[in-house]
This record gives sequence, structure tokens and C-alpha cells, in this order.
Amino acid sequence: MDYFEAVLLAILQGLTEFLPISSSGHLVIAEYLLGVKKSEIVFEVFVHFGTMLSVVLIFWRDVAEILRSFFSKIFKVKELGQNYKNDPNFKTALLILWASIPAGIIGILFEDKIENVFQNPKLTSLFLIFTGLILFSTRFAKNNPLRDFNIASSFVVGVAQAFAVLPGISRSGTTISAGMLLGIDGVRSARFSFLLSLPAIFGATLLKVKELISGGHFADPTQLTISSIVAFVTGYVAIKFLLSVISKGNFKLFAYYCFLVGMIGLIFIK
Repeated sequence: MDYFEAVLLAILQGLTEFLPISSSGHLVIAEYLLGVKKSEIVFEVFVHFGTMLSVVLIFWRDVAEILRSFFSKIFKVKELGQNYKNDPNFKTALLILWASIPAGIIGILFEDKIENVFQNPKLTSLFLIFTGLILFSTRFAKNNPLRDFNIASSFVVGVAQAFAVLPGISRSGTTISAGMLLGIDGVRSARFSFLLSLPAIFGATLLKVKELISGGHFADPTQLTISSIVAFVTGYVAIKFLLSVISKGNFKLFAYYCFLVGMIGLIFIK
């Protein structure tokens, strides 16, 4: 992979990781249509790390308070119930862990089968159209300003995230849509989705690091650094843009883009 290909894929990864249009789906289709060989493991580790940092930067106050509350109270077993009710940061931490379970189980049990799906750009295109249908369904969502995430709704969002291990099914798109269809405000759903992405991206990165170490992969450190920075910057821009779109009630518009890219994939991929 040369520098141009690395920067191109890093931009694609950063923008599509958080926009509800599936980063994995775009990478699979782009690698096929542009004739770019599959990105190396070490490259994937670095660009995922870059996108994770963009979430941390934007939500650093939330992340800091959630971590502080979690580690200061998780060991107080007798007070767990009371802290869950009275401390919103502690509650959010537990709900994020709870919602992370479905994707974690799917990722561990079916890792090899999921990898095979990544070799099928035609199927990925179909999944993009499916993502478009999910996004379009949010036009029927009824927002309840008083509704927030609880054990049941966070688990539903976690199940939605589990489906997003498949290329073409957007993680942010399915999780935010799930929250909105449950009656939770779009911006609140997006915040929970982005915070939920941290253990998901971190866990996926750890798996890749393990594979990286065991495989003895090496790469150009300058190229990796540039790619990571590019993914970080574009990820930051993508999150800010998406929050602005959701606040204006235009989230469903991403559905048309997914329909378009999915149809292009079905038409031009042999």
C-alpha cells in the first residue's frame, strides 16, 4: 500500500466510521472498485485508534466523568443499586458495558465467518441498502423528551450494534436509529452511540493487535502516523457534522446515500 492509498483509506475510514453509512461497507466496495488491495492489519489498528481518539476528544468530559464514577463506585457492591439510581454517570457506564455484550459475543464466536463476509462486496452492497431502510424508518420515530436509556433500551441498542459487525450495516446508523425508534431524542441517542463505540473500537483494536503481534507484521511508521492523524481529523469532523444534522432532524437523509452506494455496488460489482 502506497501513501496515496493509505491516506485515501484513512479518510474513508474516518468519515464513514461515525456517519451512518458503514465504514466497513465503504472500505470493502472501495477496495474492490479501485483495485486497492485489502488494508494490512497494522494499518487497521492505527486508523481505528485514530477514530477512537476523535470520540474521546469530543466527549472527553463525559468520558472522564463516566470513568471516574465507574472506578470509584463499582467495588462498592452493597451500594450498586443506589449508585445506579442516583449517579447518571455510573448508570451510563453500566449501561454501556451491558450494551457491549451482544457485539462482544458475536465478534468472538463468529470472527472467522464474519471475515468471509468481508470478501463479498456484492453482499456488502445489499447490507448498505438494508442500512438505508433502517435510517429511513426513523422518519416514523416519535420522540419523547423525558425518555432516556435504561436496561431494556440499552440492550436493544447493543443488539443493533451486534448486527453492525457485518460490512455494509452501519454501527452508528443502527444504534442511533434503534434509540430514536424507542422514542429517545436523536442527540441523546447519538451521544450514547458514540460512547458505546469506545469499548467496541477498543476491543476490535485489541484483537487486531493480538493478531499483529502473533503474525509479526511490519509497516512504514511514517505512513501509519499520517494515516492515524488523517483518520482522527476526519473522524472528528464526521462526528461534529452528524450531531449537527441530527439536531436539525435530518438524520433520515443519510438513507438516500446508502441506497445510492448500495445500488452502485450491485450494478458495477461482478
